[in-house]
Amino acid sequence: MEKLTERLLKYVQLNTQSSYDTGTHPSTATQTVFAKVLAAELAEIGLADVKLSDTCYITATLPANTEFASPVVGFIAHMDTSPDMTSENVNPRVVANYDGSDLLLNDEKQIIMSPIDFPSLLNLTGQDLIITDGCTLLGADDKAGVAEIVTAMDYLISHPEIKHGKIRICFTPDEEIGEGADNFDVPGFGADFAYTMDGDELGTLEYENFNAASATITINGINIHPGSAKDKMVNSILTGMELNSMLPAGEIPSMTEGYEGFFHLNDFSGTVEKTTLKYIIRDHNYGRFEAKKVKITAIVEALNKKYGSGTVDLQLKDQYYNMKEKIMPVYHIIETAMRAMEQVGITPKIKAIRGGTDGARLTYMGLPTPNIFTGGTNFHGRYEYASINSMKKAVEVIIKIAELAIAEPEMSCSQR
Repeated sequence: MEKLTERLLKYVQLNTQSSYDTGTHPSTATQTVFAKVLAAELAEIGLADVKLSDTCYITATLPANTEFASPVVGFIAHMDTSPDMTSENVNPRVVANYDGSDLLLNDEKQIIMSPIDFPSLLNLTGQDLIITDGCTLLGADDKAGVAEIVTAMDYLISHPEIKHGKIRICFTPDEEIGEGADNFDVPGFGADFAYTMDGDELGTLEYENFNAASATITINGINIHPGSAKDKMVNSILTGMELNSMLPAGEIPSMTEGYEGFFHLNDFSGTVEKTTLKYIIRDHNYGRFEAKKVKITAIVEALNKKYGSGTVDLQLKDQYYNMKEKIMPVYHIIETAMRAMEQVGITPKIKAIRGGTDGARLTYMGLPTPNIFTGGTNFHGRYEYASINSMKKAVEVIIKIAELAIAEPEMSCSQR
């Protein structure tokens, strides 16, 4: 546990915030800085074939220490943190033996994290937590996953009596901006299946996620002096407001949960002459997902009919799909993860991801990759925290999966 904690505290203090705006791979140079630190550490603990690609993917191998035939298992985590809140000057703090009371994150600014607002804290009474100083995110998404994989590999190398097959690991850039799988070399990685360590609370196991699309809408208006604008002005801002009002009012993130999908307006900017709206569209059910795309397309067509052809332009792009369809034929990898959790004293909590992971795209690229908990919570914000106890359990799960995989049925590339 000491090494695990030290690693996370070290990792989160290295800024790896990704960016939507640069267009580079990786999107920020700081990710490469962190990747070089990690690559050196992997070589130091004794992993083989450590490589850092030009696009900032770290891969390494833990060779098998048994002659039993077994599939190659992969473990994956991402190095970047959310572009929506800074990860510069992260000042983590360990709270030992949390007593269930309010946590003062920042005395000067009186930023408090209270179990009244975050009831899940009460489930962690008596545990050791890592919290922020209230000014940045923590970065447990997904540096907790990185620390857990490194620690598990370190432990397996130090304990050769634990038998396992060949294990491959990869740390990816730019997951937070949806590009974590863009340059992932699935054939070169050479795993039969893998797990992303990128979930949240203890016991979480996820193999369903949203189908996802992005919609960028550009509205072209006509600007006339407001004093003489009657029957001439077309205010693109107002047209954008009209468009948004035509979407189902209840199908937004703050009013949905579980398997309910949504339209999320996450950027709205413009002038009278030109306005841009950016949406993400999400649904677990593929039929409903397609219906949402049809709905927003029909609204655009209706507005063009009302205001004139070319007034509203829609760029609709699928981003990723629900991995469940591809996981079900190899469901044994879910059963392996469940058994691993049970054998280390955890009750598995299978749930659908209200989002996506690198694993969703990798699954469709031929590498079945469900998602396992890391012990972090409240990702992407100042109230993010991680349970050291849950992180330790995540390490135990990785080790146990490595053991159990020896008995798993082999899955050839043709079966994938």
